[in-house]
Amino acid sequence: MKTAWTTTAALALLAALPATAQDESLSGTLTIFSDMSNPAPRAVMEDMAARFDEMHPDLEVELTIIEREAYKTQIRNFLTANPPDVANWYAANRMRPYIEAGLFEDVSDLWAEPEIAENLASTKSALTVDDKQWGVPYTYYQWGVFYRADIYEEHGLEEPADWEGLKSNCQTLLDAGTKCFAIGTKFLWTAGGWFDYINMRTNGYDFHMQLTNGQVPWTDERVRTTFANWRELIDMGAFIDNHQSYSWQEALPFMVNGDAAAYLMGNFAVAPMREAGLTDDQLGFYQFPLIDPDLPMAEDAPTDTFHIPSGAENKEAARAFLRFVVSPENQTLINGGDALGQLPVNAASEVDEDKFLEEGFEMLSANAPGGIAQFFDRDAPAEMASVAMEGFQEFMVFPDNLDDILGRLEQARQRIY
Repeated sequence: MKTAWTTTAALALLAALPATAQDESLSGTLTIFSDMSNPAPRAVMEDMAARFDEMHPDLEVELTIIEREAYKTQIRNFLTANPPDVANWYAANRMRPYIEAGLFEDVSDLWAEPEIAENLASTKSALTVDDKQWGVPYTYYQWGVFYRADIYEEHGLEEPADWEGLKSNCQTLLDAGTKCFAIGTKFLWTAGGWFDYINMRTNGYDFHMQLTNGQVPWTDERVRTTFANWRELIDMGAFIDNHQSYSWQEALPFMVNGDAAAYLMGNFAVAPMREAGLTDDQLGFYQFPLIDPDLPMAEDAPTDTFHIPSGAENKEAARAFLRFVVSPENQTLINGGDALGQLPVNAASEVDEDKFLEEGFEMLSANAPGGIAQFFDRDAPAEMASVAMEGFQEFMVFPDNLDDILGRLEQARQRIY
């Protein structure tokens, strides 16, 4: 019996698809487990399942949506005992435990197909473990520096292309009584963003991944160089005072009121800044500038993914669904402002006419950065991330404690990994 999810919008899209997209060769049942339980993502997931179901007359799609936090506690059990054909999850280290346990299927064959190889190149590293690919991405969003363009213009500043330019801008702002960066580290993870970027710009994406994978000691001189670069900003007084007392939302007024000129943050910060009264003419965005000019520009772009469990029964249909998920037409549809409101992962997709989404898409797709990191608390195991981000916050407040901090992080690395 066919599912009854089809909507008018889905049928309209089907009519626009080329005839070859409606493949009648798939049959049986395709079971999908998803954690897209919030209202907008749920509607996206249900619509995707409906459209794929309609494209394959002899295939029945069975979709089960599980509340996100419950999904996190159930995933290992259902992958082991009663695996679906397709499951949602996350890229990089968040998928590694299931790969190492033999619970996710190797889908390197999909990544060898030109449509995927050419248009998803920027996200390949985030889906790669042991030189194989283990899933496909369906959405991500950019991180970078959002700044007060009107304040920069007032002081004759331009978007910095390198570290020296960033520090020069910062000194000009400080001389005028304006902090360079807003940040709230009360909940620790925002400091992780600063570490990610300074470390990737200082030592490169591969080194950053080796560090988060536990393969490099925290006392390594290259790690110390990262902290030395970070300390240049701390010693200048670049960050707002008492940032450890604020959440990231509580630090937004410093930028809104003009007491700070920029914020290193994900694209999700745009909506509350607009709601607080800042216009797009007042706001700008730039890629975190290079430190070592010989290193390609890696980015933080947390990525959500689909995987085929190794115990799936209908792997042919599952592979077809993954191709469908990453197709430019589907990527355009599901990531639009009326849907997920994020960035498509396919470089051939279209992006909503939103200034910051367009700039983020250009940065992540067209510029083919030197790797996509998932953010520190996704790239490192949870226990290591917790210990490290406590250290990052402490360093920002007490930079002279660096030796003690790195010693604790190294002890944690040896214990956790």
